[in-house]
Amino acid sequence: MNITITRTENSKLDHIDFNNIPFGKYTSDHMFVMDYDNGDWKDFRIVPYQNFQIDPQSKALQYCQCIFEGMKATIGSDNIPKLLRPDLNIKRFNLSAERMCMPTIPEDIFLKALKTIVNHEKAWIPKEEGSALYVRPTMFATENALSVVPSSSYTFYIYTAPAQPYFTTPVKLITEQELIRAVPGGTGEAKTGGNYAGSLLASQLAKKKGFDQIIWLEGPDFKKVQEAGMMNLFFVIGDTVLTPALSGAVLKGTTRNYFLDILKEKNIKVEVRDIYMDEVLEAYKKGDLNEAFGSGTAAVVSHISEITHNNIQMLFPNAGKTGIATMLYDEINGLRSGRIADKRQWLVPVS
Repeated sequence: MNITITRTENSKLDHIDFNNIPFGKYTSDHMFVMDYDNGDWKDFRIVPYQNFQIDPQSKALQYCQCIFEGMKATIGSDNIPKLLRPDLNIKRFNLSAERMCMPTIPEDIFLKALKTIVNHEKAWIPKEEGSALYVRPTMFATENALSVVPSSSYTFYIYTAPAQPYFTTPVKLITEQELIRAVPGGTGEAKTGGNYAGSLLASQLAKKKGFDQIIWLEGPDFKKVQEAGMMNLFFVIGDTVLTPALSGAVLKGTTRNYFLDILKEKNIKVEVRDIYMDEVLEAYKKGDLNEAFGSGTAAVVSHISEITHNNIQMLFPNAGKTGIATMLYDEINGLRSGRIADKRQWLVPVS
C-alpha cells in the first residue's frame, strides 16, 4: 500500500487559536483519500483539504449511500500521537458498510490510513487534556445512475479537526413520544447520514422548549429507552449501572464499550438490558436514581442535569460534580493524556 503525499502550500495552522477551537469549526491541512472501482481500493493519497467534485446524480446524493465514523487522536508527554482502540471503529465502520450495501475496507488498509493521516497532521493535535484531534473517516457512493441498486464506485476519505471538550456543562433532556429515530431491523445502528438527518426535527423541537436534547423511545408505544440524542444512555440506580441492550435500533457505541469494560474491571454492577421509562420514574420517586449520563466520541461523557417525561421533572443537582460518570470521564481522558497508565493496552501509537 503506497500512499502518495501532496503537501499544502498554505498551511492554516498559524491562524488557529488552540485556546478557542469549538467542535467542528476548524479542519487541519490535509486528508487521506482512496477510491473504489471494479472491486478494488486504489489510488491511496494524502492531499490538501479540499472540496470534492460529485455528480448531481450520484447515489450518495440520491439514495444516501454514505457512512462515517468518529474517533480521536491525542498526544501525551512522550509526544507520540495515539489512537484509542481503533479496531472498534474499523469494525463498526465495516458493519455500517455492510448494512448500507457498500464495500468494506480491509482492516490493515484502514489502520494504515488512520496512522498516516494522524502522523501527518501531528502538529494539529491539541495538548490540553480533554482536547483531541477529531478523526472522521467517511465513505460515499460516486456512481452516476438513478437505478435503485448499490453504487459500483465509492470514495473513502479521512479528515481531521482539532477540538476542545464537547458538552462541558450538564444537559437537560426531554423524552420524544411522537417521532421515531430507529426500529429493530432498520438502519439505526449504522452510522449513516440519513439517520442523523432524521433526528434533527425532534432535536430542534426540544430546543424550542428549552431542552438541549431528547431521549429516543422505541415506537409504537414509546416506553422502551433507546438513546439520548446521538449518544448511548446510562442510568445509575442504587449500586447498579444500567444501559439499554443493543437491539438493532441502538448505536454500537465505542465509548459505551470502553465504559462497560472499565465498570466490570472495577467490579461495579452493570446490567445491559431493556430499560423502560416507567422503571426510571419509579426509581427516581424512590430516591434510587442517582445519575444519568450519555456516552459518545465527541463528549466522552455528557452529564444529565434534568430529564422530563410526561411533564414529570427528574432533577440531578450534582450532575458533573461526582459519581460514576465523572470517574469514567477522568479514566478515559487520563488514559489518553498518559496521566493514567495504559495497563489494558488500549492505546495504539502512531508512527
